Amino acid sequence: MILGGGGHAKVVIDILEQAGEVEIAGFVSLAGEPAICGYPRLGSDDALDDMLRAGVQSAFVAIGDNQRRMDCIGSLQRQGFHLINAISPAAIVSRHATLCQGIAVMPGAVINAGSRIEDGAIVNTNASVDHDCVIGTCAHVAPGTTLAGCVRLGEGVFLGTGSSVIPNITIGSWTTVGAGAVVLADLPDHVVAVGVPAEVRKSNRGKA
Repeated sequence: MILGGGGHAKVVIDILEQAGEVEIAGFVSLAGEPAICGYPRLGSDDALDDMLRAGVQSAFVAIGDNQRRMDCIGSLQRQGFHLINAISPAAIVSRHATLCQGIAVMPGAVINAGSRIEDGAIVNTNASVDHDCVIGTCAHVAPGTTLAGCVRLGEGVFLGTGSSVIPNITIGSWTTVGAGAVVLADLPDHVVAVGVPAEVRKSNRGKA
């Protein structure tokens, strides 16, 4: 069962179909299309208990917003769902990397040896995560982003499309890095940084 009915859910469905390891019952969302990629909308959040009773025990949260994804993952775990991963067969993932639960790794992504991808994280299309990185819980590495070795992202971090991070950098929890930015120094929690080199422009307080 997929939780979410937007564009991110469509890509996740495509990945799960290609991997061929699970049968997709449908998707749950607050509103939206009656079907996506040929799979029916099973209802809203109030349908989750019915899904469990019907024998649907595995789920994937396909929601792009980091905070909402974290909240939904916590809710599903408390209800007893098992969170599966959506790992594209077209991604390159080292067998020496650690993948936690509920993560999405999109086509063309690279995850190298020693890296750890925490629960609910997204490594998006053609993103590169080099050796010994840590991608925090429900962080999102957007398409075309490049992380050099030993980069650490806190929970809820968002790295915008085409951004780059040099080795041994730590980016604090719930920080946003703008598209195309180049991060040359550590960034604290709860800030927005943009530019080349990336500079803090404002606070991002109010996130988790």
